[in-house]
Amino acid sequence: MRSWFRNSLIATILSAAALSAVISISVTRTAAQNRQARTADGKPNFAGVWQALNEAHWDLQAHAARAGMVTQPGVYAFDYARVPAAPVVALGAAAGVPASLGVVQGDGQIPYRPEALKIKQENSEHWIDRDPELKCYLPGIPRAMYMPYPFAIVQGKDKIHMTYAFSNAGRVIHLNRVEGPPDDTFMGHSVGRWEGDTLVVDVTNFNGKTWFDRAGNFASDTLKLVERYTPISPDAIRYDVTIEDSKTFTRPWSISMPLYRRLEANATVLDYPCVEFAEEFMYGHLRKDQLVKRWEGETMTVEITRRIPPGDKLHEWYRR
Repeated sequence: MRSWFRNSLIATILSAAALSAVISISVTRTAAQNRQARTADGKPNFAGVWQALNEAHWDLQAHAARAGMVTQPGVYAFDYARVPAAPVVALGAAAGVPASLGVVQGDGQIPYRPEALKIKQENSEHWIDRDPELKCYLPGIPRAMYMPYPFAIVQGKDKIHMTYAFSNAGRVIHLNRVEGPPDDTFMGHSVGRWEGDTLVVDVTNFNGKTWFDRAGNFASDTLKLVERYTPISPDAIRYDVTIEDSKTFTRPWSISMPLYRRLEANATVLDYPCVEFAEEFMYGHLRKDQLVKRWEGETMTVEITRRIPPGDKLHEWYRR
């Protein structure tokens, strides 16, 4: 009798658990199907808040973890033994660069022309002075798509607007016929079309002042992009970009990554006011009396001496 009761109880519990799982899956699928609803004109609905979850903003190419974006030789003369340099040593592990398998397709290499490769290497060595991100300049495309900040898509029939947290950046993808822009810009000029369920966007008219990542990868003002946004699921988009720039690269090359929907009920794009955050970095050396001079911790003291580059070098620093 007891054995029969015990077996019956176990069977009841298992049946309840299975029913709960079925209900849970059903609710999840129903929510997903609601998000998968198409627009009034039958196109995939990309409206929402999205974000990339990868290490591409550090370096598009595959790379090992390292002690920081700015390093110096350590005790041993090997690359893996380099240590954080003075500007970042106080940050400890927080200054490190995480490893990545990379997002560059094919052989994983960026086909730089020899003279452009030299510039890329110099960019990497002088990251603090040259990276537009540190100055809070507009990030450009495709960099804005995989920075570690969310972005929002508002989708209409003939326009798609993207708003980015970093630097209050934004772009409009024109799905109708429009005149070209009056000048080249950081974010370029985007014209899109639908190929089935894939949104294809041609981006041109760049000013040649943006980077692709913190590793110094860059392009010139002849940069042309073809972006492809393809739905993977209601909550993920496959983002593919073909990159062409005859001044900088020997052939077109491409990157690919997923973009994920932010699923918080109150997901939104909050302001990241980096203009204010970068003000001391940008203009502190022009102050009559230096404001940020010294920081003392328990194990180190950091001294900062600002200086003004001579002549035209001052203006060149801002133009980079």
